[in-house]
This record gives sequence, structure tokens and C-alpha cells, in this order.
Amino acid sequence: MLWLILILVLGNTAGAQEEPASQPEDEVERLSLAALLIGDGNYERARGVLAAIDVDDPDVDRVRYHSLDGLVALNLDELSRAEAAFERALEAGREREEPPADVVWLYLAQARFGREDHAGTLEALDGADSETTDLPSVYLMRAQSHWQMGDLESAWQVLSKGAGRFPDRAGDFTRQQVHLLVEQGLYQEAAALGQRFMAQGEATANDALAIGNALREAGEYEQALSILESARLEDSDNVRLARVLAQTWLELDKVLPAADILHEAARLDPALMAEAAELYRRAGWLMQALTLNARVIDQSKKLKQRLAIFIELGRFDQAAGMESDLVRTGLLNEEDIRYALAYALFKTGRYEQAESHLARLTQDDLFRKANELRRAMEQCRDEPWLCT
Repeated sequence: MLWLILILVLGNTAGAQEEPASQPEDEVERLSLAALLIGDGNYERARGVLAAIDVDDPDVDRVRYHSLDGLVALNLDELSRAEAAFERALEAGREREEPPADVVWLYLAQARFGREDHAGTLEALDGADSETTDLPSVYLMRAQSHWQMGDLESAWQVLSKGAGRFPDRAGDFTRQQVHLLVEQGLYQEAAALGQRFMAQGEATANDALAIGNALREAGEYEQALSILESARLEDSDNVRLARVLAQTWLELDKVLPAADILHEAARLDPALMAEAAELYRRAGWLMQALTLNARVIDQSKKLKQRLAIFIELGRFDQAAGMESDLVRTGLLNEEDIRYALAYALFKTGRYEQAESHLARLTQDDLFRKANELRRAMEQCRDEPWLCT
């Protein structure tokens, strides 16, 4: 979470549209240039400008300098450096008895939050005035900090207050409340809260996704399905929602509904076609699996899956006929694929070809299977009528 850079931190740069053609000599101008560069996202260049400033010069605005230095580090994800810079900005303000803008406390809180210093985050947030911290993001940060420190009651109170203060962001707070209830094992309460929020008509599919997924991860599959299925009726084009819903059905060992969901979602995300085909194969719908397999883009996935489907269908000639494609794509380097091909060759009576592949197996489990297949081939040679 990054706040917009405030004029109080950046200084008076209004109306400046372009970077000056030459490097400014005046330190005030350097600070203004650094502020402009930060505002444009040029953090490394801003750092270079700041490095040219003599911080020991008594005329330099050290509060502003350290604030800008901290912003550069914060945006470059150098959290320890950012924290130290903002602390120096606050110290410089105390030394001259002119405290910096309260937003510096928020930047400090953000740096500490990123470092998972939750007690320090709360301390920094308390340093700013209530008007500065009256932001949805601050409520969420404060609640998360209480939560991580084990103070669940305070976290709940902050979330409730935030939801009342910012009704247009109620979904953000409700999602966290549901997670909080799930963490405490209050699954029925979590489901009820999620469903009440959904029933208000203000929740989005992403709200339902977050709430349903939290319940799924907690093992409350039926409650999760209720919320996720309702959301899918409202937003059938949400691929992430389809994925989570399919996963929920799978965790209930309901493969076919999961396959149907991913099949429908694959019209928006073709990469899901292979997953849908695999689920149909697992469900025993082999012809449907084969039909979808023809539309799989990834050649390696497509061929591996087709080989398995042909074998399960008993189409051993077609499976054995895939040998050249498996060689071309390098899939025979995978020993389970090589064994499957050897099995197909065995079933079509091509024992010598099958043996050439079995001889290259080294994995313990496949090596044992290879020996069993050799015994079967020997029996077929001795008594062909058993293998027709």
C-alpha cells in the first residue's frame, strides 16, 4: 500500500512540468528535483540527486531530505533503509521543534508493516493525528497488525469500525472478518457473515471468492460451495472463481462437477482445457476427455494425456502409433511415459519393440512392472491363445 506523495513532503513543485536541463546547484532545487523524480517513478535517479546533497549543510531541510530518501527506499522495497530514513526525518523535526507532516508517520508504519514489525506499525500509526489516519488502508493495516499480534478482539473492533466508516469498502473489511472467524474455528459464523454480506447485493464476485476460499481452506466445503455457486451465477466469466469452485468440488471427491466447471471456463482461458480433459478422464468420461484433448494447446500435455486416454479406452494400436510423436517431443525421457508406450506395444503383440523400451527403465517401481510385463510377454509367446 502506497499513499500519494503529499505536497507537504515534496514541497512546492506545482506547475513544474519538465526536468531542468542542467543539474541544479542550489540544494533546495535538488530536493525539488528529487521530489519530481519520485513523483514520476524515477526512484534510482532521485537517489542520485539526493546523494549529491550535503546533508550536513545547515541550510538543508533535513526533514524533507530524509522523507524523500525514505520514499525512494520504500518504493524500491528497501524496507529497513526506508524505516531508518523516516525515523531520521522525525528526529530532525524534533530537533528543530517543527514536526514533519503526519504522513511521514504513515510511511514509517508502512515500512514497519512490510518488515512484519506489527507493534512498531501500531506505534507509528498512533504517532499521526486521527485525520491523517482516517483511511481504509490504515484501518486494514491496523487490524492486520493487531491480528498478527494475537489481539483478535482489537482486530475485530477495528474492522467493524472501518466497515461503518467506509461503507463503499465494506467488502475489504468483511473479507478480513471472515478470515478472522475462520482462524478462530467459528465456521458457521464466518459463513453466516459472508452470506449476509452477499445478500446485501453490494458484494462483488471477488468478495465471494475471498470468503468462499477462506471457508474452503478451513475444510468447510459445503458452506464454501453455497457462496461460490451463488457468485458464479452472477459472474460466470470469472476464471479465478471457476478455479476455486472446481477445487472445492474436487476436495469433496466430486470430479465430474469440477470437470464441467473448468470446461466452461476454458472458453475464456484455453490453458484450462488440459485440466478439464484430465478431470473427465478421471471421472471415466473418456470420449469427452478425448474430444477436449484435441483442443489442448500445450503439445507435451496433449500427447501425455492422449496416450493415457487411448490406453484406458483399450485403443492400443493408436497408443502404440504415438511413438514417433513421443520421441519428437522428448517425452520418452519420462520413464512412466516410456512404460505406458511399452505396455501399448505389448498389447498389440509387438514384444521386441516393447522390450526395447522396458530395457531402458531404471526407476524401482517401473523396473518391477517391467519384469511383470516380461513374464506376461513370455507367457503370450508360449500360449498365444491366452493373449488374443
